[in-house]
Amino acid sequence: MGKKYQAAKQRVQSLSYPLREALELAKTTSVVKFDASVDLAVRLGVDPKHSDQMVRGSVVLPHGMGKTVTIVVFAKGDKEREAREAGADHVGAEDLADKITKGWMEFDRVVATPDLMGLVGRLGKILGPRGLMPNPKTGTVTFDLARAIREIRQGKVEYKVEKAGIVHVPVGKASFEVAKLHDNAQSILDSIIKAKPAAAKGTYFRSVSVSSTMGPGIKVDAASIERPAS
Repeated sequence: MGKKYQAAKQRVQSLSYPLREALELAKTTSVVKFDASVDLAVRLGVDPKHSDQMVRGSVVLPHGMGKTVTIVVFAKGDKEREAREAGADHVGAEDLADKITKGWMEFDRVVATPDLMGLVGRLGKILGPRGLMPNPKTGTVTFDLARAIREIRQGKVEYKVEKAGIVHVPVGKASFEVAKLHDNAQSILDSIIKAKPAAAKGTYFRSVSVSSTMGPGIKVDAASIERPAS
């Protein structure tokens, strides 16, 4: 793996590429045997320590993520039935919380109705560090469960700026056509631009890069993609 990585890294010059070219390079420098994920990393000119500079949101990718997602829903009564009919993989309340508390983590996304957030909140120490905590801003705390589940199935991804001011988010698989990766990446970037806090000053996109799983990072020309949101 070390030799493969070094060989791939040698193909990446120390300059910035237009987004489409960077994604093409990420595809061709994948060093793993499985269908690697292609990820986007954006360093923003914000300080997440201040609540008025927090950047988070979600977007439904035009071409999905290319993987099957396991969805857990916290709901009761009619909403439990709605979630099951909409295709949720696991639905419950106290029983589900107890299962997760005991170590069960075989799921990718969590959705909850607002009335059960008191219960889900007790799982914060488990779900939070894994980025699985439902949030109204990303549409995962809602009574419209059918819509939430449908959007996740269609390829909805969530993002949140980390302590270092960086947003990490997947844009697809290395097997995707470059055009599809580009559409997905541009949708994410447009969403991040729209989520720019009023308190953010100076350059918003400090740096942008893409990479495949365990592949070298490839710098993207940030000036070529940052544009006024429509």
